[in-house]
Amino acid sequence: MKRHINNFDFLRFLFALFVVISHSYALSGIPEKDNWLCVLTGNQLNFSQLGLNGFFVISGYFIFESLQRSKNLLDYYKKRFLRLFPALFMVLLLSVLMIPFVYSGTRPLLQNTSFWTYLPFNLSLYGFQGVVEGVFDTNKYHAINGSLWTIRYEFSLYFALSLLLLVKGYKKLTMSLLVLVFALFYICYNFYLSRLGGASLFNLVGVHVLNLGTFFIGGSVLASLDFKNWNYRNQIGITTLLLLTLAVSFGYYDILKHVLFSICILAIGFFPLPVWSDFGKFGDSSYGIYIYSFPIQQLLVYFGIKTIDVLLFFSILISIGFGYASWHGIEKKALLLKNDYKGLKFKK
Repeated sequence: MKRHINNFDFLRFLFALFVVISHSYALSGIPEKDNWLCVLTGNQLNFSQLGLNGFFVISGYFIFESLQRSKNLLDYYKKRFLRLFPALFMVLLLSVLMIPFVYSGTRPLLQNTSFWTYLPFNLSLYGFQGVVEGVFDTNKYHAINGSLWTIRYEFSLYFALSLLLLVKGYKKLTMSLLVLVFALFYICYNFYLSRLGGASLFNLVGVHVLNLGTFFIGGSVLASLDFKNWNYRNQIGITTLLLLTLAVSFGYYDILKHVLFSICILAIGFFPLPVWSDFGKFGDSSYGIYIYSFPIQQLLVYFGIKTIDVLLFFSILISIGFGYASWHGIEKKALLLKNDYKGLKFKK
């Protein structure tokens, strides 16, 4: 079959690097509000925000398409499991193996309960554990892998989306439900965040559910509307980009971002660009970069690299290497277990 021609492999790669950039500021002790993007946009935007929001828009789009191709719930969850958990298990295992080399706790490591719970708690997603007592205590942040907190939100959205299998085959009903849920999330985020933002259930915090969830559902709405085949998709994308720029300029980005940003990212993703569209021929390193970069940065800081420029350079370089190693060594092999994987360019 013909390879899919789009820019999403490049966009995911770029978004992963955005997260690395943001974390470099935090882990080196420099406020991110001092970087040029925050200054330019009046603190409306930062790199990690762009990266995470972009990830969830793209994920929402392609996970919906994956759901429509799934035969049943078992088939759907098998694909979701194979995408997330093999690589997650490996980064957690390597982190546990790393701990003895950087441990500075006062009690023996094997008597440290947090050491034994780190892997199973984080593998469960909802028992997220950032810190092992005695590890990176001298760093600005003590978490081993602060990037992993978003995975439980993504998996929860996978689960919520799977409920649409109950109405599979009813296209108009599916679109109507998605639009309704998007509108509900959008209203709650923009007008009731002060009431709902601090609520927590299963270690899921309201503000993140509403923010990331609205981006994810926005991507799914556009997938249900067959956005990639819209006649005037490129013109709509350019118009949306201009509106997004105006929204930032006049301070209205936050209230408009879930609509404008979602359309803009998907339009860029489907816009034919020769170099970007061929980026995925080397594999999809984005997930690996995302899950490995934080512990890599913590190790660099622990061993004395604290200057932001040096930390950025080495953490990006090493994270890219781990990202491609993760793809070719684990993720790609896991995806081969999918019944519907035929060597196509990966689309979530």
